[in-house]
Formats: sequence, C-alpha cells, structure tokens
Amino acid sequence: MAGRVFRSPIGWAILFVLVVMAAASVFAIVPETKQALVVRMGKPDRVINAYRTGERFGDTGAGLVARIPGVEEVYLIDKRVQNLDMASQPVLSTDQLRLQVDAFARYRIVNPLQMYLTARGDQQRVNEALKPILGSALRNELGRRSFAALLTPERDVAMANIKTALDRVARQYGAEIVDVRIKRAELPDGTPLDSAYGRMKTARQQQAMTIRAEGLKQATIIRAQADADASRTYADAFNQDPQFFDFYRAMQSYRATFGADAPTDGSTTMVLSPNSDYFRQFRGGGK
Repeated sequence: MAGRVFRSPIGWAILFVLVVMAAASVFAIVPETKQALVVRMGKPDRVINAYRTGERFGDTGAGLVARIPGVEEVYLIDKRVQNLDMASQPVLSTDQLRLQVDAFARYRIVNPLQMYLTARGDQQRVNEALKPILGSALRNELGRRSFAALLTPERDVAMANIKTALDRVARQYGAEIVDVRIKRAELPDGTPLDSAYGRMKTARQQQAMTIRAEGLKQATIIRAQADADASRTYADAFNQDPQFFDFYRAMQSYRATFGADAPTDGSTTMVLSPNSDYFRQFRGGGK
C-alpha cells in the first residue's frame, strides 16, 4: 500500500507538503533588518540578531532560527529607525504667542526583551505611548522660550532637551530616540498672526529710530570735530601767512558766487564798482 502511494505523483506531492509544513513549524527566517525574540511558554527565552551599534549588513546573526513547535514562538521586531509623527500641537510661548507646532521623532528598538515586557512586542503600542510624551515635552520646552528664539541657534538646544526627556521614557519600552525635529512652527491665521506682525513692525520701527538717532549723534560729533580741525588749520595758516589766507578766502568766495558752487549755475549778475573792496584780489596783492 505504501509502495503504491510513493509511486504516485500525488503521494510525493502530499509528502512534500508535509515536509514543508514540518520545516516551517521548526524553522523561522530572521531577515537582516529584523531582530527575533524567542518566547517559550509565554516567557522570553533568547534574542537572535539583536541590534548592535555600528553593525554592518551581512555581518549579523540573521538566518534560520530553530524552535520547538507548539512550545516556542518567534516575534520579529524591526531594528531599523522608525518614524514617530505627532499631530499639530498648540504651544504658548513666553511672549504670549500661541503657536501651531508640527514635530516628529525617530527611534530604534534596541532592547527587544524590554519592549516585549512593556508592549508585548507590538510596535504600535510603543508609538501610542511615545506620542503624548513627545507632545508634553515639546510644550514644556518651547513654552519656556519666545517665538523669536525658534529662529536662532537656541532652537537646537530646545530640541536636545526634548530628545533627552523623550529618551528617558523610550528606554522603558526598549527604544532609543535617534532624533527629534520640528517640521513647522507658525502662528495661526487671523488676529494672533496680525497682532504678531504688528508688534514685530513696531519693534523694527523703534530699532530703526534708535539706529538713526545714534547715526545723527555720531554725524554731529564728526562734523563738529571736522569744523574744529578746519578752524585750527585756518588759524595756523593765517598766523603763518595772513596775505595768502586772505587770498584763499577770497578765491573761495568767488567760486561760491561765480563758479561751480553758485546756486544759479554761473549765471549770477552783479553790479559793483571796479574799485569795490570785493574785487581787491584782481587788482593784485590784495590791495
């Protein structure tokens, strides 16, 4: 009877299926991107292909895993970096601006045993546990800063503090926080945004007035110093050669009256006596 079964193609097919089913119940495949937790009778027994810092693909413990059918169960846990997106959160800054902040975190499971004990190996439970913690840490940290601080290097300090606070909780779930980032932080449309723009405009106008006043002060000081230096130079010139000084001042007057500096572009008409003292320099010797 058995010989006739094995001589039949159908018999061989049935045997092949039975062998495959037996092998599937005994062996499990652990990919490079997964780490396996073997649970024996409901209790964690061992971890296969666990995450190691700096490991390279092809140099891990991935491959076939043997288990006892009906006694041991294999949980596959992703060892790659996972994204944790947070819904938009309202945050009140120190300058009383209500902001809408979108942020996300990236984490990796580094302790599958701890994850199994706290989340029963379900990554979705880890996400649901970390989301409110991320939102709370974000509100607490950004609530201690002004809106303008989010546009300065101080933002990196805030992100580092949020990451530290979130990582303390993530460790309880066997996870490690890799990074925390803000995607968008902006004022809501409407009155708050218009009011913020108004305050920013007023602040900039006050700053511009201060800069102009300081510039006017410096210009006045510079002009006064220049006038004092010029007066001192003129006095020195007069003391050294009074006639030359008188000639120079007369030439300056002629230029202002008849030359390029004249307000009428050189078309000034004056009716004066040739013997006028104003033209004494043309008579020679300033006499």
